[in-house]
Amino acid sequence: MDSLLAALRACAEPTRLRILALAARGSFCVMEFTEILGQSQPRLSRHLRLLCEAGLLDRGREGTNVWFALPPPETAGGSLARAVLDRLPENDIVAADRRQAARVLADRAREASESFRRKGADWDEMRALDLPAAAVETALLDLLPPGGIGRVLDIGTGTGRLLEVLAPRVTAGLGVDASRAMLALARSRLARPGLTHCAVRLADMYRLPLPDAGFDLVVLQMVLHYAEDPAGALAEAARVLRPGGRLVVADLAAHARADMMARLAHRWPGFDDARMRDLLQAAGLAPGAVVAVPGPMEMRLWPAASPISASTLADLVPETAA
Repeated sequence: MDSLLAALRACAEPTRLRILALAARGSFCVMEFTEILGQSQPRLSRHLRLLCEAGLLDRGREGTNVWFALPPPETAGGSLARAVLDRLPENDIVAADRRQAARVLADRAREASESFRRKGADWDEMRALDLPAAAVETALLDLLPPGGIGRVLDIGTGTGRLLEVLAPRVTAGLGVDASRAMLALARSRLARPGLTHCAVRLADMYRLPLPDAGFDLVVLQMVLHYAEDPAGALAEAARVLRPGGRLVVADLAAHARADMMARLAHRWPGFDDARMRDLLQAAGLAPGAVVAVPGPMEMRLWPAASPISASTLADLVPETAA
Protein backbone atom coordinates (compact mmCIF):
# COMPACT_ATOMS: atom_id res chain seq x y z
CA MET A 1 0.00 0.00 0.00
CA ASP A 2 2.86 2.38 0.76
CA SER A 3 4.26 2.16 -2.79
CA LEU A 4 0.80 2.82 -4.25
CA LEU A 5 0.30 5.88 -2.05
CA ALA A 6 3.77 7.17 -2.97
CA ALA A 7 3.01 6.78 -6.68
CA LEU A 8 -0.34 8.54 -6.32
CA ARG A 9 1.32 11.41 -4.45
CA ALA A 10 4.01 11.62 -7.14
CA CYS A 11 1.53 12.15 -9.95
CA ALA A 12 -0.80 14.41 -7.95
CA GLU A 13 0.77 17.61 -9.29
CA PRO A 14 -0.13 19.49 -12.51
CA THR A 15 3.34 19.57 -14.09
CA ARG A 16 3.95 15.91 -13.34
CA LEU A 17 0.62 14.97 -14.90
CA ARG A 18 1.62 16.94 -18.01
CA ILE A 19 4.96 15.08 -18.11
CA LEU A 20 3.18 11.72 -17.93
CA ALA A 21 0.80 12.75 -20.71
CA LEU A 22 3.76 13.67 -22.91
CA ALA A 23 5.64 10.48 -22.06
CA ALA A 24 2.62 8.52 -23.28
CA ARG A 25 3.46 9.88 -26.77
CA GLY A 26 7.03 8.54 -26.72
CA SER A 27 10.48 9.20 -25.28
CA PHE A 28 11.66 12.74 -24.54
CA CYS A 29 14.88 14.09 -23.06
CA VAL A 30 15.07 16.83 -20.41
CA MET A 31 15.81 19.60 -22.91
CA GLU A 32 12.75 18.63 -24.95
CA PHE A 33 10.57 18.66 -21.84
CA THR A 34 11.82 22.16 -20.98
CA GLU A 35 11.03 23.38 -24.50
CA ILE A 36 7.54 21.89 -24.52
CA LEU A 37 6.52 22.85 -20.97
CA GLY A 38 8.34 26.20 -20.79
CA GLN A 39 9.86 25.47 -17.38
CA SER A 40 13.42 25.52 -16.11
CA GLN A 41 15.62 22.45 -16.29
CA PRO A 42 16.24 22.22 -12.49
CA ARG A 43 12.51 22.32 -11.81
CA LEU A 44 11.73 19.68 -14.42
CA SER A 45 14.64 17.50 -13.32
CA ARG A 46 13.12 17.35 -9.85
CA HIS A 47 9.71 16.36 -11.24
CA LEU A 48 11.30 13.69 -13.42
CA ARG A 49 13.28 12.29 -10.50
CA LEU A 50 10.14 11.97 -8.36
CA LEU A 51 8.23 10.22 -11.14
CA CYS A 52 11.11 7.79 -11.73
CA GLU A 53 11.44 7.04 -8.02
CA ALA A 54 7.71 6.27 -7.92
CA GLY A 55 8.05 3.87 -10.85
CA LEU A 56 5.84 5.98 -13.11
CA LEU A 57 8.63 6.80 -15.59
CA ASP A 58 11.51 4.81 -17.03
CA ARG A 59 14.88 6.48 -17.42
CA GLY A 60 17.50 5.44 -19.99
CA ARG A 61 20.79 7.00 -21.07
CA GLU A 62 21.93 7.25 -24.70
CA GLY A 63 25.24 9.08 -25.05
CA THR A 64 24.95 12.48 -23.39
CA ASN A 65 21.16 12.44 -23.26
CA VAL A 66 18.82 10.81 -20.76
CA TRP A 67 15.45 9.76 -22.19
CA PHE A 68 12.21 9.32 -20.26
CA ALA A 69 9.19 7.22 -21.22
CA LEU A 70 6.30 5.37 -19.59
CA PRO A 71 7.21 1.94 -18.22
CA PRO A 72 5.75 -1.11 -20.01
CA PRO A 73 2.00 -1.50 -19.38
CA GLU A 74 2.47 -4.86 -17.66
CA THR A 75 4.48 -3.24 -14.84
CA ALA A 76 2.77 -1.79 -11.77
CA GLY A 77 4.01 1.72 -12.50
CA GLY A 78 3.16 1.54 -16.18
CA SER A 79 -0.33 0.25 -15.46
CA LEU A 80 -0.99 2.95 -12.86
CA ALA A 81 0.35 5.75 -15.07
CA ARG A 82 -1.95 4.72 -17.90
CA ALA A 83 -4.94 4.39 -15.56
CA VAL A 84 -4.33 7.94 -14.33
CA LEU A 85 -3.94 9.29 -17.88
CA ASP A 86 -7.17 7.58 -18.95
CA ARG A 87 -8.93 9.84 -16.45
CA LEU A 88 -7.07 13.01 -17.41
CA PRO A 89 -9.61 15.38 -18.98
CA GLU A 90 -8.81 17.13 -22.24
CA ASN A 91 -8.18 20.83 -21.70
CA ASP A 92 -6.34 23.74 -23.31
CA ILE A 93 -3.09 23.02 -21.44
CA VAL A 94 -2.96 19.36 -22.48
CA ALA A 95 -3.85 20.29 -26.07
CA ALA A 96 -1.13 22.97 -26.16
CA ASP A 97 1.44 20.49 -24.82
CA ARG A 98 0.45 18.05 -27.51
CA ARG A 99 0.94 20.67 -30.24
CA GLN A 100 4.34 21.64 -28.83
CA ALA A 101 5.36 17.99 -28.64
CA ALA A 102 4.43 17.50 -32.30
CA ARG A 103 6.64 20.45 -33.24
CA VAL A 104 9.57 19.09 -31.21
CA LEU A 105 9.20 15.65 -32.82
CA ALA A 106 9.09 17.26 -36.28
CA ASP A 107 12.24 19.26 -35.47
CA ARG A 108 13.92 16.04 -34.32
CA ALA A 109 13.07 14.30 -37.61
CA ARG A 110 14.15 17.32 -39.66
CA GLU A 111 17.48 17.47 -37.84
CA ALA A 112 18.13 13.82 -38.66
CA SER A 113 17.29 14.45 -42.30
CA GLU A 114 19.54 17.52 -42.51
CA SER A 115 22.33 15.62 -40.76
CA PHE A 116 22.08 12.95 -43.42
CA ARG A 117 22.29 15.47 -46.27
CA ARG A 118 25.17 17.29 -44.60
CA LYS A 119 27.23 14.38 -43.24
CA GLY A 120 25.77 11.18 -44.66
CA ALA A 121 28.63 10.48 -47.08
CA ASP A 122 31.18 10.95 -44.30
CA TRP A 123 29.31 8.38 -42.21
CA ASP A 124 29.56 5.84 -45.03
CA GLU A 125 32.90 4.14 -44.41
CA MET A 126 33.34 3.00 -48.00
CA ARG A 127 33.15 6.55 -49.30
CA ALA A 128 35.15 7.95 -46.38
CA LEU A 129 37.99 5.56 -47.33
CA ASP A 130 37.61 6.35 -51.05
CA LEU A 131 36.72 2.74 -51.75
CA PRO A 132 35.02 1.80 -55.06
CA ALA A 133 31.49 1.87 -53.66
CA ALA A 134 29.75 1.91 -57.05
CA ALA A 135 31.82 -1.03 -58.30
CA VAL A 136 31.05 -3.01 -55.14
CA GLU A 137 27.32 -2.34 -55.52
CA THR A 138 27.44 -3.46 -59.16
CA ALA A 139 29.38 -6.61 -58.24
CA LEU A 140 26.84 -7.41 -55.52
CA LEU A 141 23.90 -7.02 -57.89
CA ASP A 142 25.67 -9.23 -60.44
CA LEU A 143 26.00 -11.96 -57.79
CA LEU A 144 22.25 -12.05 -57.20
CA PRO A 145 19.56 -13.66 -59.34
CA PRO A 146 18.17 -11.30 -62.00
CA GLY A 147 14.57 -11.55 -60.82
CA GLY A 148 13.02 -10.88 -57.43
CA ILE A 149 15.18 -11.66 -54.42
CA GLY A 150 12.49 -11.93 -51.72
CA ARG A 151 13.23 -10.82 -48.18
CA VAL A 152 16.63 -9.26 -47.49
CA LEU A 153 18.41 -8.52 -44.21
CA ASP A 154 21.22 -5.96 -44.18
CA ILE A 155 23.29 -6.47 -41.01
CA GLY A 156 25.14 -3.31 -39.97
CA THR A 157 23.03 -1.24 -42.34
CA GLY A 158 24.67 2.08 -41.44
CA THR A 159 23.11 4.84 -43.56
CA GLY A 160 20.79 2.38 -45.31
CA ARG A 161 22.48 2.82 -48.70
CA LEU A 162 22.53 -0.90 -49.45
CA LEU A 163 18.79 -1.23 -48.83
CA GLU A 164 18.24 1.62 -51.27
CA VAL A 165 20.32 -0.18 -53.91
CA LEU A 166 18.53 -3.51 -53.44
CA ALA A 167 15.02 -2.07 -53.00
CA PRO A 168 13.86 -2.48 -56.65
CA ARG A 169 14.59 -6.23 -56.51
CA VAL A 170 13.32 -7.23 -53.06
CA THR A 171 9.85 -7.78 -51.69
CA ALA A 172 10.86 -6.54 -48.23
CA GLY A 173 14.09 -5.21 -46.77
CA LEU A 174 15.19 -4.89 -43.16
CA GLY A 175 18.35 -3.20 -41.95
CA VAL A 176 19.69 -3.65 -38.42
CA ASP A 177 22.36 -1.61 -36.67
CA ALA A 178 23.55 -1.08 -33.11
CA SER A 179 23.91 2.70 -33.63
CA ARG A 180 20.88 4.90 -33.07
CA ALA A 181 22.62 7.75 -34.91
CA MET A 182 23.08 5.56 -37.98
CA LEU A 183 19.46 4.42 -37.79
CA ALA A 184 18.29 8.04 -37.77
CA LEU A 185 20.23 8.65 -40.99
CA ALA A 186 18.93 5.42 -42.53
CA ARG A 187 15.31 6.28 -41.72
CA SER A 188 15.77 9.64 -43.43
CA ARG A 189 17.13 7.93 -46.54
CA LEU A 190 14.34 5.34 -46.65
CA ALA A 191 11.51 7.86 -46.15
CA ARG A 192 11.29 8.39 -49.92
CA PRO A 193 8.83 7.01 -52.48
CA GLY A 194 9.63 3.51 -53.64
CA LEU A 195 11.41 2.56 -50.42
CA THR A 196 8.47 2.04 -48.06
CA HIS A 197 8.96 -1.75 -48.16
CA CYS A 198 12.32 -1.27 -46.44
CA ALA A 199 12.74 -0.55 -42.73
CA VAL A 200 15.45 -0.44 -40.08
CA ARG A 201 15.61 -1.33 -36.42
CA LEU A 202 18.03 -1.39 -33.51
CA ALA A 203 19.62 -4.80 -32.99
CA ASP A 204 22.78 -6.60 -31.90
CA MET A 205 24.21 -8.70 -34.75
CA TYR A 206 25.16 -11.44 -32.26
CA ARG A 207 21.57 -11.73 -30.95
CA LEU A 208 19.21 -10.81 -33.75
CA PRO A 209 15.60 -10.45 -32.53
CA LEU A 210 14.43 -12.34 -35.61
CA PRO A 211 13.04 -15.84 -36.22
CA ASP A 212 14.97 -18.68 -37.85
CA ALA A 213 15.00 -19.02 -41.65
CA GLY A 214 13.16 -15.77 -42.32
CA PHE A 215 15.28 -14.23 -45.10
CA ASP A 216 16.21 -15.10 -48.67
CA LEU A 217 19.32 -12.92 -48.66
CA VAL A 218 21.56 -11.68 -45.84
CA VAL A 219 24.31 -9.13 -46.50
CA LEU A 220 27.13 -7.95 -44.24
CA GLN A 221 28.95 -5.05 -45.89
CA MET A 222 31.95 -3.45 -44.15
CA VAL A 223 30.89 -5.08 -40.87
CA LEU A 224 33.10 -8.03 -40.02
CA HIS A 225 36.37 -6.10 -39.74
CA TYR A 226 34.82 -4.41 -36.67
CA ALA A 227 33.48 -7.63 -35.14
CA GLU A 228 35.07 -9.05 -32.00
CA ASP A 229 33.62 -12.44 -32.99
CA PRO A 230 33.23 -12.77 -36.78
CA ALA A 231 32.34 -16.46 -36.42
CA GLY A 232 29.51 -15.62 -34.01
CA ALA A 233 28.15 -12.91 -36.30
CA LEU A 234 28.15 -15.25 -39.30
CA ALA A 235 26.52 -18.06 -37.30
CA GLU A 236 23.69 -15.72 -36.34
CA ALA A 237 23.36 -14.53 -39.94
CA ALA A 238 23.15 -18.15 -41.09
CA ARG A 239 20.45 -18.86 -38.51
CA VAL A 240 18.03 -16.34 -40.03
CA LEU A 241 18.75 -17.46 -43.61
CA ARG A 242 16.22 -19.81 -45.20
CA PRO A 243 17.40 -23.14 -46.67
CA GLY A 244 18.75 -22.36 -50.11
CA GLY A 245 19.10 -18.67 -49.26
CA ARG A 246 22.18 -16.60 -50.01
CA LEU A 247 24.62 -14.72 -47.82
CA VAL A 248 27.14 -12.18 -49.11
CA VAL A 249 30.02 -10.72 -47.11
CA ALA A 250 31.51 -7.57 -48.67
CA ASP A 251 34.62 -6.44 -46.81
CA LEU A 252 38.25 -5.45 -47.06
CA ALA A 253 40.73 -7.94 -48.41
CA ALA A 254 43.65 -8.70 -46.09
CA HIS A 255 45.98 -5.69 -45.79
CA ALA A 256 48.84 -4.35 -43.67
CA ARG A 257 47.52 -0.84 -43.00
CA ALA A 258 48.09 -0.66 -39.23
CA ASP A 259 47.68 3.14 -39.35
CA MET A 260 44.15 2.85 -40.70
CA MET A 261 43.23 0.13 -38.21
CA ALA A 262 44.30 2.37 -35.32
CA ARG A 263 42.59 5.47 -36.73
CA LEU A 264 39.26 3.76 -37.45
CA ALA A 265 39.30 1.18 -34.63
CA HIS A 266 39.18 -1.81 -36.95
CA ARG A 267 39.41 -5.13 -35.15
CA TRP A 268 40.76 -7.12 -38.12
CA PRO A 269 43.09 -6.15 -41.02
CA GLY A 270 40.63 -7.42 -43.61
CA PHE A 271 40.30 -11.11 -44.46
CA ASP A 272 42.00 -13.47 -46.85
CA ASP A 273 40.02 -16.00 -48.85
CA ALA A 274 41.07 -19.01 -46.79
CA ARG A 275 40.07 -17.38 -43.51
CA MET A 276 36.68 -16.31 -44.86
CA ARG A 277 36.04 -19.75 -46.36
CA ASP A 278 36.70 -21.33 -42.96
CA LEU A 279 34.35 -18.84 -41.25
CA LEU A 280 31.54 -19.46 -43.73
CA GLN A 281 31.90 -23.24 -43.51
CA ALA A 282 31.93 -23.10 -39.71
CA ALA A 283 28.58 -21.29 -39.93
CA GLY A 284 27.18 -24.19 -41.96
CA LEU A 285 27.27 -22.33 -45.27
CA ALA A 286 28.60 -23.41 -48.66
CA PRO A 287 31.09 -20.78 -49.98
CA GLY A 288 30.86 -19.66 -53.60
CA ALA A 289 33.29 -18.04 -56.04
CA VAL A 290 35.02 -14.96 -54.59
CA VAL A 291 34.74 -11.62 -56.43
CA ALA A 292 37.62 -9.14 -56.12
CA VAL A 293 36.99 -5.41 -56.56
CA PRO A 294 40.24 -3.45 -57.05
CA GLY A 295 40.70 0.04 -55.65
CA PRO A 296 42.89 2.07 -53.28
CA MET A 297 42.23 -0.84 -50.92
CA GLU A 298 41.01 -4.06 -52.46
CA MET A 299 37.60 -5.31 -51.48
CA ARG A 300 36.22 -8.80 -51.79
CA LEU A 301 32.72 -10.22 -52.03
CA TRP A 302 32.41 -13.66 -50.50
CA PRO A 303 29.08 -15.31 -51.44
CA ALA A 304 27.72 -18.39 -49.72
CA ALA A 305 24.55 -20.44 -49.67
CA SER A 306 22.53 -22.13 -46.96
CA PRO A 307 22.29 -25.82 -47.91
CA ILE A 308 18.90 -27.43 -48.42
CA SER A 309 18.55 -30.47 -46.21
CA ALA A 310 17.18 -33.75 -47.54
CA SER A 311 14.02 -33.34 -45.46
CA THR A 312 13.44 -29.82 -46.74
CA LEU A 313 14.04 -30.96 -50.30
CA ALA A 314 11.51 -33.75 -49.83
CA ASP A 315 8.94 -31.21 -48.71
CA LEU A 316 9.61 -29.09 -51.79
CA VAL A 317 9.56 -31.92 -54.33
CA PRO A 318 6.41 -34.08 -54.24
CA GLU A 319 6.79 -37.84 -54.53
CA THR A 320 6.17 -39.27 -57.96
CA ALA A 321 3.36 -41.76 -58.30
CA ALA A 322 4.45 -45.36 -58.02
